[in-house]
Amino acid sequence: MRGGRGGGGLVAQLRRPPGGRDGRIMLLVQFLDRLGTGVWAAASVLYFTFVSHLDAGQVGLLLGVAAVAGIAGSPIAGQLAERYSARTLLMWCHLLRLGTMLLLLVSRDFAVLLAVMAVTCLAERGAKTLEILFATRATDGQRSTYRALARTAMNAGYAVGAGLAAIGLAIGTVPAYQALVLANALSFAVTAALVRRTGEHRAVEVPVKAATEEPVPGPSPWRDRGYLRFVLLDIPMSLDDSVLCVGLPLWLITRTEAPPALAPAFLVLNTLLVVLLQLRVSAWAEGPRRAAAAVTLNGLAMLAGCALLAFGTGGGAWSASIVLLLSALLVSGAELMRSVSSWELAVALAPERSRASYLGVAGIAQSAQKALGPLLLTGAVITTGPLGWLALGGGVLGLSVLQRRGCERRLTELRQPQGVAAVPGDPARSTSPVR
Repeated sequence: MRGGRGGGGLVAQLRRPPGGRDGRIMLLVQFLDRLGTGVWAAASVLYFTFVSHLDAGQVGLLLGVAAVAGIAGSPIAGQLAERYSARTLLMWCHLLRLGTMLLLLVSRDFAVLLAVMAVTCLAERGAKTLEILFATRATDGQRSTYRALARTAMNAGYAVGAGLAAIGLAIGTVPAYQALVLANALSFAVTAALVRRTGEHRAVEVPVKAATEEPVPGPSPWRDRGYLRFVLLDIPMSLDDSVLCVGLPLWLITRTEAPPALAPAFLVLNTLLVVLLQLRVSAWAEGPRRAAAAVTLNGLAMLAGCALLAFGTGGGAWSASIVLLLSALLVSGAELMRSVSSWELAVALAPERSRASYLGVAGIAQSAQKALGPLLLTGAVITTGPLGWLALGGGVLGLSVLQRRGCERRLTELRQPQGVAAVPGDPARSTSPVR
């Protein structure tokens, strides 16, 4: 790890993070937010089953519709952040989630629950985009280091939240389930209060044509084919999340002799790797060029993990368990690379004066993966068997090569003088179509 930005160790970096006081507050916000989310993620299916009395089909539909609704959260938040304070918008996202969690306690009607969960996911994805935007403005120049610290804080929050949920689930009573929902709601109340204590970091001022004319609008990400291609390819680059949370546990249960009790170890291993290695990986991949190189390493790690699942899990319980853990290790390595590259490139490839709206569009990749990834794993990969894993790994690797080449080409264009090359996606400066 290089000194300065990446050095000093995890504890020292957490005490003196990029962004100073606001950086520390936002790391605490992300820890508490994910703590509440970890509680709810572990308890949500059982809550809807035993407290709301929904059947399996209704629970699946509820979570699926909510995930699809969440896709719109990122671009909406990004667009609003071009006109309003990101800090204020983030506060309202947390307060909105506070309100929806409280509604869950008094609502039993399926249609109401459907609307409540859709709004919850919409606000959740919007909040994550605003967190990225806030961090980009507050820690510009040290984005990779802050991202590593944020992921460490978030993973720690998820782990603590899952532990708290385990206590409530072990009790198993309706009041215990409701207490878990209240714990999630409380996390949003506290995070909204903490966000209010931060300073507002403004976007780049929009230039004007003349003193008496309206500001010149920045380029639109929806007309920028190069950036949209980056976002589209970032969806398969993010499939490590679905592989860890859905693919590996289902493969363990349906196709191997490994004990089901091994399934939680995948996320435990992932959390440990993030805590131990994310700062080092972020320091190595600092800067747009190295982040682009990390995209290919993401693809290679995914292919290796998928190949292990395809060829190595047909033995007994012990050998299958070892192979599953090794695969989880490789997929977690892919996640370490992806978390750096997606964050850095989403910012570096966006025109500075429209960064908020561009980052909002970039957030669609994670939302789409969460909605489509489990369907891909359960409907195609698991049912196809070893061939499905090989196709998934090979496909991600091939697309990672395309992603890296496209990002490097765009970075070259952005570095050229304004008189030589236009800002990608900016029709005011371009006379030819954006590639």
